[in-house]
Amino acid sequence: MSSILLVIQIILHVLNGYGYSRNLDPADSDHIIVIPTAGNSWVINDLSLNRTIIRSSGITNWTDTSTRIRTYFKTERAGEIDISIRSRTISGTSAIKCKFGTEEVIKHLSNNEFDTLQVGKFVIKTPGYQWIELQGISKTDDSFAEITDVIIEGEAAEGKVYYVRDDFHFGRRGPSVHLRYDIPDQAGEILWFYNEITVPEGNDVTGSYFMANGFSDGYFGIQVNSETERRILFSVWSPYKTDNPGEIPDDYKIILLDGGNDVVTGEFGNEGSGGQSFRRYFWKAGTTYGFLLKGEPSENNSVDYTAYFFAPERGEWELIASFRRPKTTGYLKNLYSFLENFRTETGSFTRMGYYSNQWIRDRSGKWFELVNARFTFDATARKEARMDYAGGIENGKFFLKNCGFFNESTPANIALTREPAGKPPETYKIIQQ
Repeated sequence: MSSILLVIQIILHVLNGYGYSRNLDPADSDHIIVIPTAGNSWVINDLSLNRTIIRSSGITNWTDTSTRIRTYFKTERAGEIDISIRSRTISGTSAIKCKFGTEEVIKHLSNNEFDTLQVGKFVIKTPGYQWIELQGISKTDDSFAEITDVIIEGEAAEGKVYYVRDDFHFGRRGPSVHLRYDIPDQAGEILWFYNEITVPEGNDVTGSYFMANGFSDGYFGIQVNSETERRILFSVWSPYKTDNPGEIPDDYKIILLDGGNDVVTGEFGNEGSGGQSFRRYFWKAGTTYGFLLKGEPSENNSVDYTAYFFAPERGEWELIASFRRPKTTGYLKNLYSFLENFRTETGSFTRMGYYSNQWIRDRSGKWFELVNARFTFDATARKEARMDYAGGIENGKFFLKNCGFFNESTPANIALTREPAGKPPETYKIIQQ
């Protein structure tokens, strides 16, 4: 009888080593947290794999031993944490290395149906963003495993835990952050809006849009589109509400009045629709660029919006484009800047920009410096799916920062005031045209 019990114990031990652990049901405890890998995981050493390995179902098509996958979450408590993964192999067996903090364990999988595999118990010493990293060691099939969830429980999970629960596309892009500028009471109707942007070295991450001159009807700034392409982008929304530019009636279409040298013009959709212009220009991190926008009423109940860009390496103001927006009245309104990531595969990298020397010029010709702004953020941050966002004052400039799972979070609607520069920008040649 004792020998039979010994054999059973050995079998149970082997089964547990190959992935047959207890079934964790979130309904069993208030502190079992199920974190979907689809919205919270990134391949960190090869960005091109993020679209093929991280899918709507979670981690899949995982074939290379060099691939390192991290799943992120944020805890507000320290203490012990028990980590498991919900996983399966397609067929055969696999061995994977699991790393949390400085500890590593090797786990074996042979279950061909989804089951819960306990990775281990660890200790979180400092609250904040955490990650578990997975790397394949060996396999008998083409793929190491499919993993739908990382499951945590224990003392550290008893506090609030932040992670992306839904809207995985926007969660993986990360939170967008904004500066909304206060207009001085004595300013009249705004004809011109000036701003400057400096992207610190190392923060020009692919997928970043550093938007300088936002207004009620459009936006103007610089992007990192790939490792080899960057753009100056200026767009104006149509007053007709649709995500499909083909649906816009002729009398609601944005009209191109003029385009600068080497500027590509056309239409855009998916986030509203309208007229778009861009110039491919490899702007540089560490260099300060100028943005000048004009908004002026025109014929037949319309407004003309014109954008100019100043690159110090070129030494002159250059036209990007001029658009006419129909069924619109007034001058420039609702002035703001933002920083966003438009590439899901780079949502695990931090980017930051300085926004400085903001000025407006009203229709009477008077300049007013904009030294006050409010910091705001988008729905991804508001619902606490991602907490890696910040804004403030540094070296006399406003800054915006997002993504990359840093721990500080700036409260919404906080008032920011920078030191005034006191001297309007040197844009007289453009303004006198």
